[in-house]
Amino acid sequence: MFRQFDRLAPISYSCGWLIRHNYRRIILRPNIVFAFADDWGRYASAYRNQPGESTIHELIETPNFDRIANEGALFLNAHVPAPSCTPCRSSVLSGRYFWQTGQGAILFGAAWDESIPTYPLVLEQAGYHIGYTYKVWSPGHYYNAPYGGDRAAYESGGIRFDYFSEEVTSRLDTLSVADAKQELFDEVRANFNSFLDARPDDTPFCYWWGPTNTHRTWERGSGKNLWGLEPDDLKGRMPAFLPDEHDIREDFADYLGECLAFDTGLGVLIDRLEEIGELDNTLIVVSGDHGIPGFPRAKCNVYDIGQEVALAVRWHGHVAPGRVINDFVNMMDIAPTFLDAAGVEQPEGMTATSLMPLLESAESGRIQENRDFVVTGRERHVLSRAGALPYPMRGIRTDDYLYIYNFEPDRWPAGDPGGMDDENAEPPALVADYQTPTRTIYGDIDHGPTKTWMIVNRAREDVRPLFQLGFGKRPQEELYDLRKDPDYMQNVAYDGEYEQIRADLNARLMSVLTEQGDPRLTESPPRFELPPFAGPISEDLQEADAQYVASRERDASWYATVTSNRAKRI
Repeated sequence: MFRQFDRLAPISYSCGWLIRHNYRRIILRPNIVFAFADDWGRYASAYRNQPGESTIHELIETPNFDRIANEGALFLNAHVPAPSCTPCRSSVLSGRYFWQTGQGAILFGAAWDESIPTYPLVLEQAGYHIGYTYKVWSPGHYYNAPYGGDRAAYESGGIRFDYFSEEVTSRLDTLSVADAKQELFDEVRANFNSFLDARPDDTPFCYWWGPTNTHRTWERGSGKNLWGLEPDDLKGRMPAFLPDEHDIREDFADYLGECLAFDTGLGVLIDRLEEIGELDNTLIVVSGDHGIPGFPRAKCNVYDIGQEVALAVRWHGHVAPGRVINDFVNMMDIAPTFLDAAGVEQPEGMTATSLMPLLESAESGRIQENRDFVVTGRERHVLSRAGALPYPMRGIRTDDYLYIYNFEPDRWPAGDPGGMDDENAEPPALVADYQTPTRTIYGDIDHGPTKTWMIVNRAREDVRPLFQLGFGKRPQEELYDLRKDPDYMQNVAYDGEYEQIRADLNARLMSVLTEQGDPRLTESPPRFELPPFAGPISEDLQEADAQYVASRERDASWYATVTSNRAKRI
């Protein structure tokens, strides 16, 4: 008798959980806090010792992300729809594949189609108080349009957190590291307070916290100087496609420091929710828009380091704590999830799928068997090729394989080389300055020490093959057996042993693209090869391009400039 009851207990618990929580959702709509980092990737101590994860997680502590994961659910297979800021965010906000978001499918030249419903504006219509701090959707016209533009901004405390390491370092003549950091954490609190103060009584709220500090540039040496991260502790832990050199390890450590700053800022939000008694009625989701910037094969690529992201979700009483979920999740699923949690109907055209069945399950592991893959891709990022052409790629990621289809393999995936494809050519003199922009050379890779080091050392015998992998042209099809090759170094798409797998994944990918109306398959020529998606862009959007660059290259007047022109805060 006892053993029969024991077998039924998980079923009883799961059903009771679901009934109780659906009832509560009707009676008490949750607040929603979405912490969405720029260029974060998947670096958090919660992923330590998880299957297939990097040992880099062992070097960092992210207690606030870990708290959300431990008190809720941690996702092992979260991926972005596009590894580029604007198209990814277009998808996340609209719950559609990026190619279904009109001119929001590209980065430079992006413009928002206001006929496309977005979850924050739908929630606002349903009675939610909405607002954001820092970046939601940009670059593009107009700034943060899918979230209501300027009217939904709460930034009276400042926007210096976006430049965390630069700001802290600039204050060290008069302040300690701890005090200089605290100024920026106080800014986070002040901005959140301004949002909360504007909330009508008893109104549920939806808040987006989107700092850009993990986007380049950051202060060189700040990982060690501000966070105690020793660059050489990364020795032997770096991805195989990167030279394991001190300069590159230092660059990576500086990036990890910005990840720790993001996590500490997240803690400010959690603490404030506790103080006002709203933590347990708030659905908190923490993630990012794509992978690490300024490293080859990362941001702007559909390799894992470019398109896999951290994801943790907490909602007391609805998400059973301590669960680890390995269902594949496309981050565009966030939009219908928020609407579902709020009891709001999903608008027509939203093609993503709510995560609520996963969240309200009591199970771990693979919960829905059909969530066994994710499709991702990209078109134009910055204006890095002759004719302002895109580098179109689509990919499908399963448990064991990554398959990529490059529609225009004759183009340079990282952007035109500016003569640096000739290893005997001398780099421009300014390239030796590791903080000098290199946007005219392989422009889809953000400038910084790693990119510069690899350009300068590209002819070195041990660097040459890595440079080719990261900066060179690619074949039309790529296939990686991730069981044997977790760093996707060996393309087996043309290996006869993998022919059936290649064919199956190609068919599966093309089926999704066709069903979901991807112009790469449904139009001839596809719209992405024509203006405004390719070719010359308008004067207004050229100005947005210039502002994008200027906002990352600060000078003494940067603060006055960015605060007077919101489009410059990317």
